Amino acid sequence: MSTPDLTSSDESQPDPRRWKALAVCLVIGFMTLLDVSIVNVALPSIEKGIGATSADLSWVVSGYALAFGLVLVAAGRIGDARGRKTTFIVGLIAFVVASAACGLATGPLVLVIARLVQGVAGGIVSPQVSGIIQQLFRGRERAKAFGLFAATIGISTAVGPLLGGVLIELGGTEHGWRYVFMVNIPIGVVALVAAIALLPGTPAESRQPLRASSFDPVGIVLLGLAVVSIMLPLVQEQQWQGNAKWLLLIPAAIFFATFLLWERRLGGRGEQQLVDLRLFSLRSYTLGCVIGMVYFAGFTTIFFVYTLYVQQGLGYSALQAGLAVTPFAIGSAVSARVGGNLVGRFGRGLVATGLAMVVVGMVGAVLASLAVPGHGVGWAAALPLLVAGIGSGLVISPNITLTLDDVPVARAGIAGGVLQTGQRIGSAAGIALVGAVFFAQVADSPGDSAPAFQIGMSVAAGLTAVALVIALVDALGARSDSAEKSPAAV
Repeated sequence: MSTPDLTSSDESQPDPRRWKALAVCLVIGFMTLLDVSIVNVALPSIEKGIGATSADLSWVVSGYALAFGLVLVAAGRIGDARGRKTTFIVGLIAFVVASAACGLATGPLVLVIARLVQGVAGGIVSPQVSGIIQQLFRGRERAKAFGLFAATIGISTAVGPLLGGVLIELGGTEHGWRYVFMVNIPIGVVALVAAIALLPGTPAESRQPLRASSFDPVGIVLLGLAVVSIMLPLVQEQQWQGNAKWLLLIPAAIFFATFLLWERRLGGRGEQQLVDLRLFSLRSYTLGCVIGMVYFAGFTTIFFVYTLYVQQGLGYSALQAGLAVTPFAIGSAVSARVGGNLVGRFGRGLVATGLAMVVVGMVGAVLASLAVPGHGVGWAAALPLLVAGIGSGLVISPNITLTLDDVPVARAGIAGGVLQTGQRIGSAAGIALVGAVFFAQVADSPGDSAPAFQIGMSVAAGLTAVALVIALVDALGARSDSAEKSPAAV
């Protein structure tokens, strides 16, 4: 059932508060996505402050991304059924409370649990933002609003490490990491008041009954169990001795196969699925989802391993670590806007070019750490990270546009939800994998973090290279399809 238009009974008279409402959505969207990257520079301080292990640190980062991704689709459907404003406010309150719990955590377990709750809350809020934009805007205004949302996503990821560094510098090594979480409280409270006043509501007659069948809880559980079974041996690689931990990959495969069978069964009965498997009959959608998932597994780990390396290995302060990744942030912020304008002209070739630049930048950062060992690596790696950042800006938004281009409008919502879910799961799994490699190398060469950084970044570059190969396959397929559709040359 489609969601009714609540902006106005007359599309020529849009809601006069729509831009203020958009500002509220962008602020909260920025805050929830910021927490994906801002915590990276806080990891060494968390380790010292509450005695967190390497596994704890991996869960602090990847657990948030995983919980965020697993609730996106379900939260979007709940918002459609019961009202986006109400769902947005519930998610925002939960996010603020979880942020306070993170900032007040007395031990690693409390912090990890609070981060998982925070991730769930962020995943509840995020789909309401895109839904409210669709609800409030039409035509060119909608394109502009989504462009601002895309820019917010890029900027939040980019400025996270730098802002985290500033907050830790202000609070000191022992307590500064708590500021990283506590800063969400005043922002969230102000945004909550504004949301209550400005966001459009849903009339009671437009609300739908909320049934379990409307968001496929069985599918969510099966997919969650599959992903967690894959992540556990990776995150706990150092803590769980021996090879028995890898036996968890067997139930992971069983859960995933069961998930696919369950989704196919629901589809055959015409019931609501977590993942509409018919979407994967579209080549560009299938390959685009895989590109997104694999790329997020690679590029989000840049901040993770690099900031750990320069802080733990080279003695950088949190602020210096944030400044060290600023070239990537600048490159990404600038090229993201350009990429949105060029994607219609160059298609998947633009995404492939961006991925190639990211691989070159990652490899360049590794070579910089070899050529300029020691404290000067921040300067030596600045240019490679700028190249990687420019490339990243040409990947994310254009890939989303191309992936959804052939999707029927009736299935656009679930298609976007599946795409975002894949990206978040990719982030979580990538951090778990690269983190396991990084910490294993640190254990093998105590006192020298450079090899750990070099190997970890190489693994991340390898993941990005896989995404590049897939993008090239899609670009060649699109070119072949275009040639077949074009008239034969005379």
